[in-house]
Amino acid sequence: MSNNKLTINADQVLSTIDRQIYGHFSEHLGRCIYEGIWVGEDSPIENTKGIRNDVLKALKEIQIPGLRWPGGCFADEYHWKDGIGPREQRKRMINTHWGGVVENNHFGTHEFMQLCELLECEPIICGNVGSGTVQEMSEWVEYMTFDGVSPMAELRAQNGHEKPWKLKYFGVGNENWGCGGNMRPEYYADLYRRYSTYVRNYGDNKVFKIACGPNVDDYRWTEVLMREAGRYMDGLSLHYYTVPGVWEKKGSATGFAEEEWIETLIKTQRMDELITRHSAIMDQYDPSKRVALIVDEWGTWYDVEPGTNPGFLYQQNTIRDALVAALNFNIFHAHSDRVRMANIAQVVNVLQSVILTEGEKMILTPTYHVFNMYKVHQDAKLLQLDLQSEDYTSHGKTMKAVSATASVDAEGAVHISLAHVDPTKTATLNIDLRGLVKDQFKVEATELTATELDAHNTFDNQNVVKPSAFTSFEVNGHQLSVTLSPMSVTTISIR
Repeated sequence: MSNNKLTINADQVLSTIDRQIYGHFSEHLGRCIYEGIWVGEDSPIENTKGIRNDVLKALKEIQIPGLRWPGGCFADEYHWKDGIGPREQRKRMINTHWGGVVENNHFGTHEFMQLCELLECEPIICGNVGSGTVQEMSEWVEYMTFDGVSPMAELRAQNGHEKPWKLKYFGVGNENWGCGGNMRPEYYADLYRRYSTYVRNYGDNKVFKIACGPNVDDYRWTEVLMREAGRYMDGLSLHYYTVPGVWEKKGSATGFAEEEWIETLIKTQRMDELITRHSAIMDQYDPSKRVALIVDEWGTWYDVEPGTNPGFLYQQNTIRDALVAALNFNIFHAHSDRVRMANIAQVVNVLQSVILTEGEKMILTPTYHVFNMYKVHQDAKLLQLDLQSEDYTSHGKTMKAVSATASVDAEGAVHISLAHVDPTKTATLNIDLRGLVKDQFKVEATELTATELDAHNTFDNQNVVKPSAFTSFEVNGHQLSVTLSPMSVTTISIR
């Protein structure tokens, strides 16, 4: 007899799951921008105005809603005027944060905005507070969004883009408690108030201003920022990475044992505690939840792949990472009244990427497939549910074996996504669908699973981990009995 039971109240709609929860992050780091996204117009790799066609196609498939750029730590040493004008005349610099390599600034504002236009996604710009000036930040916003007579609008036109772009999201600094200046919250709060004043709304362009929020469990940072600057912000960021080991020895992306498997997944679930506690502080100053919590850096962080530049943060991606992504999405959904954007780190070739490239080759990672399976939840309404799950125990550690989320879309279709973390056995889950208007409905499902703990796709074998049709369920009226494979992510659609 299974003790796994899921009750979904299809007539009890909660918050909207903002599509921006499925956003991505692209930094001038390793091979994310150069090679991963930008190859240049003269590259033998098929491209559109210098941007890889295979990567474009893959990102459009998962309906990427937003892309954050240019960093990360790189953002607070990036001076945007270095990245405009004829490419051969742009300044070259050393990327001191990431590998000490030369940054030629060939990918700048125009190239990034072009990328977002091709992807049909929102650009999310992160401005330089750490080493930049108020004037520099103010002029960047003017350069991108002002429609009229002004020095920056004229400069933009000289560089080939007469009309302004639409820019909704702008981050005022990044990790200013660390690589962005090692600031105290009181000091950054004052700087935020000052800098954000000059992030102006020009014409009908309205900027959603994001303040640098806390590192993991720095609750004092959140308290000070909300108290001193809350009324001037639209969003507050949060950064939390899943690291199975310690920073000095994080653990391998592959070749790990079950002890590291459960440790990684338990640490991932800490995201729920962090969001809950930071939200409680925000509630004191913003009970109407006007200010969004923006989880704009999240994902797994392992030791780099052997033989690669340690400053490039290149790592493989396994079925374990797929489950990390699913667990995080389920947490973000549950908090979608406050969490209205998230950006996984990073989109290509860095940390928990959805895409890996090697020359002209490209592979989709298990994490990519979870984004594709979960895209049905974008802008859908969260449904109230109650989940009872058996435990999964390994090496003296215990967590719930099943995690779940459910939503209803604009057409009335109900989508249920399930993460089953136990790698050793199947799990039978009984689902009770309450409040469905129809007595007859169609059920379709997709599953992502594997047979090895570290199953992953390689450039020689690209389909080791890929989704397949899922048929291990029985329907009896408004009851579903589902048999979940070990270490699996499953999405069920009910129409």
